[in-house]
Amino acid sequence: MVPHPHPHGGRPHDAREPRPRWRERSRLVRGWRLLRTRNPETFTEKVRYKMLRDHRPLLVTFADKAAVRGHVAAVAGEQYLPRAFAVLTDPAELRSVALPPEYVLKPTHGSGAVVVVSPEAPAQARLPQARWSWVYAHVRPEAAPVDDLVAIGEHWTSRLYGQGPNREWVYGQVPPRVLVEELLRAPDGSIPDDYKFFVFHGRCHFVQVDSGRFGARTQDFHRPDWEHLPMSGGPDWADPPHPRPRRLGEMIDLAERLASGTDFVRVDLYHLPDRIVFGELTNYPAGGDSPFHPAEFDAVFGAPWTVPRRYR
Repeated sequence: MVPHPHPHGGRPHDAREPRPRWRERSRLVRGWRLLRTRNPETFTEKVRYKMLRDHRPLLVTFADKAAVRGHVAAVAGEQYLPRAFAVLTDPAELRSVALPPEYVLKPTHGSGAVVVVSPEAPAQARLPQARWSWVYAHVRPEAAPVDDLVAIGEHWTSRLYGQGPNREWVYGQVPPRVLVEELLRAPDGSIPDDYKFFVFHGRCHFVQVDSGRFGARTQDFHRPDWEHLPMSGGPDWADPPHPRPRRLGEMIDLAERLASGTDFVRVDLYHLPDRIVFGELTNYPAGGDSPFHPAEFDAVFGAPWTVPRRYR
């Protein structure tokens, strides 16, 4: 598994107990947000509409980085899953896990917090202090003592994620655990490209490709026929452009199967030489604050999505 940025400020709540601030529990605040989002037109508006109204258990499964593995296995097969070394309710149990030379450590109930351990990390890289650990870190095995990993895991599991301006309800329903997964590798040994499929009503309409996770990051958007869209979400385009993936059709088919049963979800996959590997299902890309440049692409991405009047 490899890390996924979540750059919308949906960081965990700062209180010691994992519960929302008073304004997030206020009926008046919720009523105002419901009124403000009642007629969404753009993609970001529809994401915020969904965040406030779609409280089906399926979304909790999608958001839970441990439980979603069962969904993938049932719908598509275990062959698409990265290897899981451990799923721990108590981070202290990391001390008894036989950790491999390289792996990925992450919380199951949020995004944007990852520890990548591999021999290729910069020699000077060190783990963050536990209280500042809701970040991306890449360190060598000798710089990742298990007691420090336990402290980071304990900090993660004490936090409630998604209490930013748009209130990501689903993360408060996910049991806080720590997941240890395999670190995926591209043929050259680097972190593989991240393919993100925007699936609306069971059909893929757009594909985002993120490259250079720990280097010169690039980001490109395509249609399913691999037409490159003249838009940006922030990072530069890849140069030279990404070739059409050899197994693009299989990835689109897999994404559409995994997205069955909902009006929208983003399906993240990895295209390796010998297999396609599942990354995650994202209910709320960028927490409802996805950047679109030019801005009119916000409406383009929202056009295939007809939000229901009521989620059932």
